[in-house]
Amino acid sequence: MKTSFRQSMSGLHTWTGLLFAWLLYFMFITGTAGYFDTEIDRWMQPELPVAVLNTDTGEFISQAQDFLSNNGLPADRWLIVRALDRNDPFPRVLWQQDGAIHGGMFSPEDNTLLTARDTGGGQLLYQMHWRLHYMSRNISDIVVGIATMFLLLALITGIIIHKKIFKDFFTFRPAKGSRSWLDLHNLSSVLSLPFQLMITYSGLVFMMLAYVPVIISAHYGFADDARQQFNQEVFSSAAEVSSSGQKAELTELSKLVTTAETVLGKDQIRLVDIRNPGDQHARVIISDSHASGPLRSSNRLIFDGVTGEQLEIRHAYETNVKATRDVLLGLHEGLFAGPLLRWLYFFSGLLGAMMIATGLVLWAKKRRQKFEKQRDTEHLGLKLVERLNVATIVGLPIAIACYFLANRLLPVELAQRADWEAHVMFISWSLMFVYAACRPIHAVWRGQLYLATSLFIAVPLVNMITSDRHLIHSLQAGDWVLAGFDLTMLGLSLVFAIAAQRVKNNHKEKLISTPTPTRPLRSRLLKDNIQ
Repeated sequence: MKTSFRQSMSGLHTWTGLLFAWLLYFMFITGTAGYFDTEIDRWMQPELPVAVLNTDTGEFISQAQDFLSNNGLPADRWLIVRALDRNDPFPRVLWQQDGAIHGGMFSPEDNTLLTARDTGGGQLLYQMHWRLHYMSRNISDIVVGIATMFLLLALITGIIIHKKIFKDFFTFRPAKGSRSWLDLHNLSSVLSLPFQLMITYSGLVFMMLAYVPVIISAHYGFADDARQQFNQEVFSSAAEVSSSGQKAELTELSKLVTTAETVLGKDQIRLVDIRNPGDQHARVIISDSHASGPLRSSNRLIFDGVTGEQLEIRHAYETNVKATRDVLLGLHEGLFAGPLLRWLYFFSGLLGAMMIATGLVLWAKKRRQKFEKQRDTEHLGLKLVERLNVATIVGLPIAIACYFLANRLLPVELAQRADWEAHVMFISWSLMFVYAACRPIHAVWRGQLYLATSLFIAVPLVNMITSDRHLIHSLQAGDWVLAGFDLTMLGLSLVFAIAAQRVKNNHKEKLISTPTPTRPLRSRLLKDNIQ
C-alpha cells in the first residue's frame, strides 16, 4: 500500500524526536533553569546581603574609580557595572591584567569587595545547556547544533501530522493509558509551540557561523575584506586603541557619566568600560542597559579617557543585519523579561521538557503494549529506552537537587569547590542510570520519583540547618528571591510526590486486572492431554 505524505511525516517525526530526545531534555531543563540563573546564584551564595538596586550613579562611579585606582593598577582594562536590574543584582568592579580577570561584587557602603563561597551557581546550569559541561566547545557546538536541527524538524513534522491541532489544545482524557500520554504530549506541544519554534530557531542563529561558515561568503562575497565588513556590521565594537606607554591621569569618570546621561537617559547607565587606564591613550566607553527590549545591544558613548572629550556615539540599532540577529538572540536569552514574562519563559521551557518526556514515554508504552499483546520476547532496544527514559526524566532533576544540596554540604574552604558541585551532580545522575539498569522498570519509576520528592524537600531543610537565610527568615525579611527558591523546591517535591503515587496506583491496578492461571486449571489441562 502506498504511504501517504502525512504517514511519512509521522514516521519522520517519531524517529527524529527519539534520536536526540534525552539530550534535548537535558538542554531544556538546564536552559529553563537559566531563566532564573541570577536568583539561583543568590541562593547558592547565602553570605551575600539582600540586593539593593539603583545606587546613586555619580557617587557609585566615584567610589569605584577610587577603589580601582588603589587596587586595579597596572591593568589593561577596568570594568564598572551598576546594579541596575535583576541581571546585575550587585554592583561589580573588575580589572583585567594579562588576560586574567580580578575583582568581583562591590559594596559601596564600605568600599570593599563582597566575599562569598565559590560556586557554579545558576550560571553553570545555564551554560550546561549548550556547553554540555565536560565536552570541548568544538564538540559541544556540533552535538548541540545537530540535536537542535533534529528538534526543529520534529516540530515541523509534528505540525504537519496534527490534523486537529486546535482541538488538541483543549483535549485531555485522564486514565486512558496511551491515549492520556498522547493527549499530554499534544497539549504540551501545542500550548508552547510558538515558544518552541522561537527558542529552537534562535538557538541555531546563535551558532550559525559555526554551523554554516560559508553563509558570510554567500552574502558578502569572497573578497579579502568580506569577513571584516561582516564583523563590522554584526559585531560592531568600540574602536581599539593600543597603549602608548606614556602615563596620564584618568579623567573624573562621574563627569563623563553625567554627560552620558543626557544622551542615554537618567539612571540608565549600566557599564563603564575603561581601556588603557592610566595611559595617554585611555578610552572610556559608557553603555546603557539593554534590558528594556529584546535588541540585546546597548547604546554606547566613547570618550577620551584623559581629556574627557566625547569621540563617538554608537547606537544599539546600527544595521538591519545586526538588529535582526540581536533581536533573535535577545528573545532566546530573555534578559529583557520582567517577572511575569520571565515566569512565562520558565513554564514554556518546562512545557518543552514535558513535550519531550511524554513523547519518550509514549514511544516506549506503545511498543510494550505491542509486545504484551503478541506475547513476544521483550526487545533489548525497548528495555534500553525504558531505562534511559526514567533515568533521564526523573534522574536529571534528582541530580540537580543534589547539586543544590552539595552547595550547602561541601566545605566552604574546599579547593575547586564549584567544580565539585558539578561533579556531585553528574555522579548522582550516573547512579540513577545504574539503578535503572538493575531494577524492574515499575520499581525504578516509583523509587526515583520518591527519591526526587525527598531530595527537593531536603533542599530547603538543609538550607535551614546550614545557613540563616532559610525560608522563615526570608519571608520575615521580605526577601522574595530566596523565599521563592525554597518555595519552588517544595512545589517541585509535591509534583514528584503526586507522580510517584500515580505510578504506584497504576501498577496496583495493572496487577489486579491481569489474570493469572490457577493451579487446578493447569492440572486439569494436563489430565485432558494425557487422556
